[in-house]
Amino acid sequence: MVRPRATSSDEAPDEALLAGMALGDERAGVAFVRRYQRRVYGLALGILRDPGMAEDVAQDAFVRAWTHASVFDPRRGAAATWLLTIARNLSIDALRVRRPEPIDPGDLAFADLASGERLPEDAVLADEMLARLHDALAGIPEAQRRAVALAAFYGRSAQEIAEIESVPLGTAKSRIRMGLTKLRDAVSVEEAP
Repeated sequence: MVRPRATSSDEAPDEALLAGMALGDERAGVAFVRRYQRRVYGLALGILRDPGMAEDVAQDAFVRAWTHASVFDPRRGAAATWLLTIARNLSIDALRVRRPEPIDPGDLAFADLASGERLPEDAVLADEMLARLHDALAGIPEAQRRAVALAAFYGRSAQEIAEIESVPLGTAKSRIRMGLTKLRDAVSVEEAP
């Protein structure tokens, strides 16, 4: 009888590495990190656009994979998908933490008045426009609202939005386009006499 040749940790299937990690096998953990470190770091960097933060997120993703390796179920998906989902979620959480505090539109109008750049009439019109825009945003579906906000307020590309939302690129583009169209229609209807 011919015995199959023993494989090193670097050649083991992902599921075997995760099983080893669940049992505390450091070699399995090292092999798993080596196999996915570039992909996890690349995903985090693509979302965060900050190499230092991306390194932190990648490290956290591998720590979570190590601590939760015992709950991985290969019937629910591939190990790579599981790990990249962890990294994606951690990246989005890091973005939320990093994001500056939102500014009240009323504060912006006051700042413009104080600086003398606009006349009071212009400030009133801007406040009315902001209120209409806010109402119009509230009236579109949530997925489109998120896509429009990511594109318009955070400067994200359709590709980045597709990655953040875990949807195909075409879906992200459609959400942005339909959301902007609905916003334009809502604001123009309100402007009609």
